[in-house]
Amino acid sequence: MTTLDPVAVFRTEAAECLEAIEAGLLDLIHQLDNKDLVDAVFRGLHTLKGSGAMFGFEALAAFTHHCETAFDRVRKGEVAATSELVAAVLAAQDHMRALVDQPDADHGDTGHKLLAQLQAAVGGKEAAPAAVPAPAAVRKAPAKKTNNWRIRFSLPANSMANGTNPLGLLDELRDLGECTVRANTSAIPPLDALTPTELHISWDVTLTSEQDRSAIDDVFIFVLDDMELSVEEISGQAAATAAPVEGKAAPAPVAAASAAPVSPTTAAEFRPVEAVPAKREAPAAVSQAKAAENVRVPAERLDELMDRVGELVIAQSRLSQLASASTDIALRSVSEEIERLSGELRDTMMVLRMVPVATLFSRFRRLVHDLARETGKVIELVTEGESTEVDKTVIERLADPLVHLVRNSIDHGLETPADRLASGKTEAGTVTLSARQAGGEVIISIKDDGRGINRERVRAKAESSGLIQPGQPLSDSELLQLIFAPGFSTAAAITNLSGRGVGMDVVKKTVEALRGAIDIVSVPGQGSEVSLRIPLTLAIIDGLLVRVGSGRYVIPLSAVEECLELSLEEDLRSRGRSFISLRDSLVPFLRLRDLFRTGTKPDVHQKVVVISTGTERVGLVVDQIIGDHQTVIKSMSKLHNNVATFSGATILGDGSVALILDVGHLVAAGQQQEAQLRVAG
Repeated sequence: MTTLDPVAVFRTEAAECLEAIEAGLLDLIHQLDNKDLVDAVFRGLHTLKGSGAMFGFEALAAFTHHCETAFDRVRKGEVAATSELVAAVLAAQDHMRALVDQPDADHGDTGHKLLAQLQAAVGGKEAAPAAVPAPAAVRKAPAKKTNNWRIRFSLPANSMANGTNPLGLLDELRDLGECTVRANTSAIPPLDALTPTELHISWDVTLTSEQDRSAIDDVFIFVLDDMELSVEEISGQAAATAAPVEGKAAPAPVAAASAAPVSPTTAAEFRPVEAVPAKREAPAAVSQAKAAENVRVPAERLDELMDRVGELVIAQSRLSQLASASTDIALRSVSEEIERLSGELRDTMMVLRMVPVATLFSRFRRLVHDLARETGKVIELVTEGESTEVDKTVIERLADPLVHLVRNSIDHGLETPADRLASGKTEAGTVTLSARQAGGEVIISIKDDGRGINRERVRAKAESSGLIQPGQPLSDSELLQLIFAPGFSTAAAITNLSGRGVGMDVVKKTVEALRGAIDIVSVPGQGSEVSLRIPLTLAIIDGLLVRVGSGRYVIPLSAVEECLELSLEEDLRSRGRSFISLRDSLVPFLRLRDLFRTGTKPDVHQKVVVISTGTERVGLVVDQIIGDHQTVIKSMSKLHNNVATFSGATILGDGSVALILDVGHLVAAGQQQEAQLRVAG
């Protein structure tokens, strides 16, 4: 059985801590006098510093200490929180991330430059605590309530071997206030049974501090899942009783406990933490119980489990096919039960892979902040539908395309403050990121209230690039889709943000690789909106199984609107123009027999499956609609990877292979056919 690498766990949780620090800084820049935000950022920096030292990330701990000290001075009223300080710590936060990811690399020059910026931001003084605060600073600092805490904790025996140093925890507690530390050595085995690398000591700490409970929790945040911890608030009299005779919080007892045996009298005076009875359930016990409800599992294991579930669904499909051909009632009953259970397992597994898009949207606050500073524009970022959930693989693969779309909205779409005021708009431009679920798809939109897309410039650029013929008639949708052509850009000059014509075609390819589609709507003077329609999951989908000639194909059910019958007479009435009348509108259809070059004779009564992406629709003419099918998606081989008509394959119950149709490509082909017929007509 494999165990999680403690350093890997630290890196994961350090990344979460850095995200929380970044979020706090981005909030603080709009509320510089918000003391709660200052405290939150300080606690995050303090936690990262202490945990970095505990796990051997000394460079991270040393660098973070300077940022922590700067915010400590803000907390004490010695310096004011300014936008320059927030910007300096934001840049420092990027450096901290590099120190977490690459602790052995040489980051010295970058670190020195950032510390110089930090020093300038706090008034040119060293970012270190003053020995004696100035009287003015003392007057600014509000009086705080002093709390007394009793903290008892023990770590697993293998903690030292895994890189967790308990003395680092004690040092962090000392940073919070006056500490009295007692070590319980009663669990240490006899010398002949002692393993030097194992830990058998527990601690009983009395802490007098102005900090609240959350600051204590932050000390143990990286080791909470593996330890025994009890934290309770006690009275001042109880704290005095728990203190040693000297009445000081000297570090000597801890040093003695770590270097030499404690006297028998001292050891007998304390019982192990596990044996201490509690009159009431401590808040820490409650929080630890809640933490135990969540298990951190590597994403690779979820992927492996999803693969096994997919194989199970295929095996269940084969069993169902065998059972349907059998007269054995017991076999059919078992087959139905397995089908039900495998369906429930599949649904549960799909839920495990789903993550809220908030994890994706949260990355853009910093991006928008940095781009606003770079372009001199005033930008407000609005996010909607952050609780919408989507497959984690989709989240990972959409990150870069969304970054490009947001950068385009800011660079091309939003005007400068002066231009916005001149056109009667507010000084601040708005970029809105939204997500919503529609059937088996999630729709993610990037919208701005800028100048919109200039159609004349798009057409002129397309004609000069040879993408279209001069004067070629195009619908508004077709004209806007030209933006996604490789190398296309209407920017007058190349900037750090855009203008090179690289990116929008990659965005479209990425979305289509996810079996999605991309739509764009733009109103001159009011702004633009780009919508990405992506399947909720990429592993198992509901599909419609159809037959064309002797081959079987799967159409994603989320794209199917309805199924119709196409008689021979109706086909003849279309006069070869390949349109079908559907509730007073003409829908183009593609004959898959012609597309796949099937040599057999078509059925007299063929079927039309109407599919759609966004507002575009097309009909697919097939010979037979077999029925719905739980489709486990398998990737295509390298030889067939670039076949645009298909997005994958699946294994049917009889062991044969069915190809999964690429809906986006087929709809585009149908619309292109319609445009050609319109020009010819």
